[in-house]
Amino acid sequence: MTEPIRVLVADDQSLLRGSFRVLIDTAPGLTAVGEAGTGAEAVESTRRLRPDVVLMDIRMPGMDGIEATRHLARSPETARTHILILTTFDLDEYVYGALRAGAAGFLLKDTSPEVLLAGIRTVAAGESLLAPSVTRRLIAAFARLPHACPAPGSSLESLTDREREVLLLVARGFSNTGIAEYLHLSHGTVKTHIGRLLSKLEARDRAQLVISAYESGLVRPQMPPLTAGERDDLE
Repeated sequence: MTEPIRVLVADDQSLLRGSFRVLIDTAPGLTAVGEAGTGAEAVESTRRLRPDVVLMDIRMPGMDGIEATRHLARSPETARTHILILTTFDLDEYVYGALRAGAAGFLLKDTSPEVLLAGIRTVAAGESLLAPSVTRRLIAAFARLPHACPAPGSSLESLTDREREVLLLVARGFSNTGIAEYLHLSHGTVKTHIGRLLSKLEARDRAQLVISAYESGLVRPQMPPLTAGERDDLE
């Protein structure tokens, strides 16, 4: 039997922490190993308990969730822990900062239990939880930053033309399946390209690839919106 996915819940509201913990403990293949009410507690508990996934709230007293995520992502002893940010619609301005700090993705706090549990399993498997709707909010947050339109950087010079195409589609919210269909490639070939992009750009995950695409200037917030056909290909 495989070991259950170990989850730490970090939120400043004890009622929410308890609710999430009960949900996780009653789900097959998941177990809650601890709770944290502040960012500092989340960092300390993650170092001590070594969970596979941390459900991280953004607004917490003292050290917030973004700073806690940054600490965990930069520390070799906790870098393997995947951070799943929990947020609300009025916190969109923090999306960019959370992903830039090293979060694997984010979910809204009012999401359904099924989606939350699926999200935990997704990031535990090493994938990013970055759906098209999330990408659109990321683009909106990036557009508000002072450096929203940089010139293309040298970080992309090592990429092949095909890798640039794949990175462009990743940044516009396409899933691996959508990329494969759009470029008429096999799913395995797309995964290979994604792996090479992660290596060449020194990115932790898919979320970091999106950040790299915007920071390098490959994709700009002013680009035309997706066509109806492209939106159909996203999933």
